[in-house]
Amino acid sequence: MSLDLGFGADGFGVRDAITAVLVLLSALMCFAAGVGLVRFPDVLSRLHAATKPQILGLIAIVADVAVTNPSVGTVTLAVAIVFFQGLTAPASAHMAGRAAYRTGHFLSDTLLVDEFARVERPADGPDLDTPGGDSTDAADAPDSTDSTAELGDESDAPADDLEKR
Repeated sequence: MSLDLGFGADGFGVRDAITAVLVLLSALMCFAAGVGLVRFPDVLSRLHAATKPQILGLIAIVADVAVTNPSVGTVTLAVAIVFFQGLTAPASAHMAGRAAYRTGHFLSDTLLVDEFARVERPADGPDLDTPGGDSTDAADAPDSTDSTAELGDESDAPADDLEKR
């Protein structure tokens, strides 16, 4: 069943119209991602441009493939592609963003809220975990690989905290 709109010898069907819309949407999303990568000022902003519109563009093109060839194998593969891309893109962007934050390759004045200020710090920044702001010497730090630590010592045994819950 094809809706004939009168274009060409075979007509321009609904499936062709859906294909055209999905391909144009995908091209627009991928173009927006590319522009964002070039125009945004720092790594954290560029990660947003690299993940959000790129995933939407991929979903549009995969949906086009599924509409064009609606077989069980194609639809299954399309669902798997979207699922795994949706799983891996945010995780990889998060890891790249965290690495950029740790190394100080971001514009701190563009952050509205710095949620990692007490958890992580840039490599060349001050140690925010100590009261004086000085980094601790490696010899003064407790050895986390020491397997002979007593279980009753609560000062440096995070596993004890879990046992109490």
